[in-house]
Amino acid sequence: MFIAMNRFRVNPARTEEFETLWLERETHLQGLPGFVEFQMLRGPAEEDHVLYASHTVWRSRDDFDAWTHSEAFRAAHANAGQSRREGLYLGPPKFEGFDVIQTIGSDESAG
Repeated sequence: MFIAMNRFRVNPARTEEFETLWLERETHLQGLPGFVEFQMLRGPAEEDHVLYASHTVWRSRDDFDAWTHSEAFRAAHANAGQSRREGLYLGPPKFEGFDVIQTIGSDESAG
């Protein structure tokens, strides 16, 4: 498994706009080889920003890399830079990729 995360520092006055943008956008993820799930996470609020993170789980790093070179990736990110120029984001997103080395599920998931 591979987890791809992007951290976003969002202008506190524009969090509703940010959340609407993400909740209403077309992700182009469903049906892609190796895609498992996507989550958008809201984190702590600081004085100058609210932290958000996108969290995408892939079957493998190779599946993630293939997606980043696909037409679906280009379509999902077609307007990504437009809002940043308008002051929605405080700087570019910060990408972090993780290879999963251990997974522990709940007792309920074993059932």
